[in-house]
Amino acid sequence: MTDSNFVTGIKKSVPVVLGYIPIGMAFGILASQQGLSIFEIFMMSSMVYAGASQFIATAMIASGINAASVIFTVFLVNLRHMLMSASLSPYFRKVPSIIQALISFGLTDETYALDITHLKEHEPSAYFFMGLHTSCYATWVISTVMGGMLGNLIPDPTRWGMDYALSAMFIALLCIQIKDKRDVLVAICSAAFSLLITTMSGGSWNVIISTILAATIGVSADLWNKRLSLSSSE
Repeated sequence: MTDSNFVTGIKKSVPVVLGYIPIGMAFGILASQQGLSIFEIFMMSSMVYAGASQFIATAMIASGINAASVIFTVFLVNLRHMLMSASLSPYFRKVPSIIQALISFGLTDETYALDITHLKEHEPSAYFFMGLHTSCYATWVISTVMGGMLGNLIPDPTRWGMDYALSAMFIALLCIQIKDKRDVLVAICSAAFSLLITTMSGGSWNVIISTILAATIGVSADLWNKRLSLSSSE
């Protein structure tokens, strides 16, 4: 059973793996042209493993911004993973802490989308998540290194839209998750809040703040609909 769950996790990773290959290569190409060596690209992908943060960090490094500012910015961008982890934590209460740590390291926006979708229909299995996260992690690291090797062969990667590759994947994952009017409301509110906060203050707080505000609106709308349903049935 454990082996089958692990294999199932690998199979479920295919959509993310197919997305990680071009995005990882795009990052490797951009990072190489921004001055990072292949070894540095490998180390960043292996230890940070966060596409959006890596794109931001390499741009900041290329601009000569100090290490403390880069680290703090990446920390703010990755704060959203705390919300993802919180929503998954109830399913892992019986999983040993060391296994939870390994699984949590592999948590990204894309793997979270697959994780939470799987949990809606299946019992939680640590082997499933290990198979899923390991496949995605390995693909990301290998793809970024391959992109770094190809970096000098493409003179202007932004001309081909490579800097937009990660955003395109996020949009595709969002469309998969939208199933009803409430999801549409949350998506629109999150985008609007993020743009508004970025315009007014800049920085990297827009992701976490817009997520909390939009989620609050979604929960409130859900509770309101339930009250209306109860009132109409009485």
